[in-house]
Amino acid sequence: MSKHHLGEFEEIVMLTVAILYGEAYGIAILNEIEKRLKRNVSIGSLQTVLRRLEKKGYLISEFGEATPERGGKRKRYFTVTKYGQKVLQETKEQRMGLWNAIPRIAFE
Repeated sequence: MSKHHLGEFEEIVMLTVAILYGEAYGIAILNEIEKRLKRNVSIGSLQTVLRRLEKKGYLISEFGEATPERGGKRKRYFTVTKYGQKVLQETKEQRMGLWNAIPRIAFE
């Protein structure tokens, strides 16, 4: 068993950041989750998870350039770290181990 534990929403956020590589900022992440999973997400809950994942070292962020469309505000872009990639891989292996352990008869 891994010493790392990702909650479902943390895993979804990290996978979405990876999907949006280079373009993963708050609203883009939120929109991608809602589009792919048909799941409503509040910006507050997303921001909380992004901060938590960054604090754990699974994500890093940096500010982009200021844009006139945002009134001069800069977007914060997120990227999965090597450590975060390792945690995601371990999580995937754990889940696949569980799926592979289900006897066929269980779903017949």
